Amino acid sequence: IFLGMQLFYAPDITGPDYTLEEQESKHCVRVLRLGRGDLLHITDGRGNLFTCRIEEDDPRRCTVRVCAVEREYGKLPYDLTLAVAPTKQIERFEWFLEKATEVGIGTIVPLETARSERRTIKADRETKVITSAVKQSLKAYHPRLQEMTPFEALVGEPFAGLKLIAHCDEARSQEGKTYLPDLLPQGGEVLVLIGPEGDFTPAEIDLALRHGFREVTLGTQRLRTETAAVAAAVMVSVHNAPRR
Repeated sequence: IFLGMQLFYAPDITGPDYTLEEQESKHCVRVLRLGRGDLLHITDGRGNLFTCRIEEDDPRRCTVRVCAVEREYGKLPYDLTLAVAPTKQIERFEWFLEKATEVGIGTIVPLETARSERRTIKADRETKVITSAVKQSLKAYHPRLQEMTPFEALVGEPFAGLKLIAHCDEARSQEGKTYLPDLLPQGGEVLVLIGPEGDFTPAEIDLALRHGFREVTLGTQRLRTETAAVAAAVMVSVHNAPRR
């Protein structure tokens, strides 16, 4: 990570020249006080980190020229999908979006369950929360936010990697519940389901098990939805951290 790095998000950047949209131009020129000849960094959210030089420091249309591109900047050695039931207080769900982005995640699926307290989200607003976290934590990959998905539909979708459901009920499978880190592979795709405050219903757990999910626990402490989701993200990240 570059010292003092200023990261901008522009999914349509290709180069060699690019004009920041008005809000980003204003932030660049008026807030950060960057001017002609200064360097900044832009990501397209797909792993490309562009080092750019300001050519025109117009606070409405700041134009830059691409000097260099680093591919797969900060690429994670795993691909984590978290399917999480949005909380009744949307601020708590947005806290999860921010922290999961900081920790490292590939895809976020808002999950509609039998006991969900919130069944709609404003995708544009939540995407902005993720984008802000991408820029603040200097990520070159922008997590994907899917549409609100019914539980039954999600568990029935094909998924090539490891499929896990975290819940607080007694184990319902012959294998029992396993501590999440003990099941994780090195790298690969992982899908973890996190339920609402009232937890998944026994029928939902059974349905997931019939579709090849494994039951997991996140430890002995009882966690709120957004805390459990972040804890799962941290566990996957730490498990895949480089061994020194």
